[in-house]
Amino acid sequence: METVIAFLFVVVVLACLDRLMLWLEDRGHVRWRRTGRRDLSAEPTAELDSLLEDSRP
Repeated sequence: METVIAFLFVVVVLACLDRLMLWLEDRGHVRWRRTGRRDLSAEPTAELDSLLEDSRP
C-alpha cells in the first residue's frame, strides 16, 4: 500500500511541476519548451584565456 501512495505522490508532484512550468512560460519567465535548446557551438566564445593573460608592459 505504501508503494501505491508513494507512486501517487510522485504523479501529483510531477503534474504540479508541469503546471508550474507552463504557468511560468505563459508569463514569460521560461522559454525552453517553445524555443528548444540553443546550439552552443553557434554562440560566440568568450576567449577567457586572453582575459587572464598578463598584459602589463
